[in-house]
Amino acid sequence: MINFNVGPSKVYPAIQNFLQEAYETGILGLPHRSQEFMDMMKKVIFLLKQKLQIPPQYTIIFASSATECWEILAQSLVVSKSYHLLNGAFGEKWYQYTHYLHRKSEKHVFEINDSLDVERIQTFFTFAERRSGKAELEDKALICFTQNETSNGTQVPLEIIKQVQENFPKQLIAVDATSSMAGIEFAWQNADIWYASVQKCFGLPAGLAIMVLSEKAVARVYEIGEHKHYNSLLKLCEQIQKFQTTHTPNVLGLYLLMRVMENNENIKDIDKKIRIRAENWYRFFEKHPYFRPLIHNEKVRSSTVIALQGKPERIAAIKEKAKQAGFRLGNGYDKWKENTFRIANFPAISEQEIKQLQDFFLQTELE
Repeated sequence: MINFNVGPSKVYPAIQNFLQEAYETGILGLPHRSQEFMDMMKKVIFLLKQKLQIPPQYTIIFASSATECWEILAQSLVVSKSYHLLNGAFGEKWYQYTHYLHRKSEKHVFEINDSLDVERIQTFFTFAERRSGKAELEDKALICFTQNETSNGTQVPLEIIKQVQENFPKQLIAVDATSSMAGIEFAWQNADIWYASVQKCFGLPAGLAIMVLSEKAVARVYEIGEHKHYNSLLKLCEQIQKFQTTHTPNVLGLYLLMRVMENNENIKDIDKKIRIRAENWYRFFEKHPYFRPLIHNEKVRSSTVIALQGKPERIAAIKEKAKQAGFRLGNGYDKWKENTFRIANFPAISEQEIKQLQDFFLQTELE
């Protein structure tokens, strides 16, 4: 079965050998306070910064999932308010998690084919502050973007995030990059917090998340000083200085991450490949007799998650026929559950596998 699901998705084929290697070398039983573990953590962080072009002064910590990252940020970096710009289910879930802890958090929902601009974001902030009787954003507010919305195949252009940072230099900008990190190249300096789970573009099994923090974000962590939870960001930052974690971590996941990053190309090369593939997928489905891209606005189409729309009965039929032919497609999600399906355009998927799936679509007749 070739896995085109949007997460968990296909893992790199070399994972099979890395798992055997981990067993044979004793990694599975490695004590997480040992020198061997700390050496491995040091190497993992070095490789992430090298291959993903993360600035050397940035801090990298690890969690269990992007969902845990929502909680960590709400606990440790939101003093009283956060602002969430969203157009899909995962942006909404992040907002809801934060809203449970901070009732003053606000959201701005935009349509899936809309192009965000700084003026529109400024208007949202202005009206949000008027409701609270203030003239401007709190200095310690957190501005939250879901850069790549997995539920509907959209993305916020990185240039927009950059412009928001330039206009709001005092606030921290946090970015959920779960289905784009390690697939496209980021300008890391244009946001303060980036996080992602590894079961998508990293080509790894689920159970590990990566959070990247700017110097400004780390300074804010220490300034706020929240330390009430095992996964408080302050504790995580303190422990990672020793190349350790606050808890017994996913040692196998970290080892697999290290081995994959050792073998991967530089993100510049991966980014180029992914964008070419995405263009090819969109052009392919613009000519397809049964399915069309859900997102019409090319400026906001995701490069890593291709969302296709069609009649519900045809979508059900194509998913079943694909399964019989040896392909796993991604289901639609949330309000798009019945009339869409999704295809992963992640680095672990090969050119040959993409051609096989495209041939399947060309050859399959639906009533």
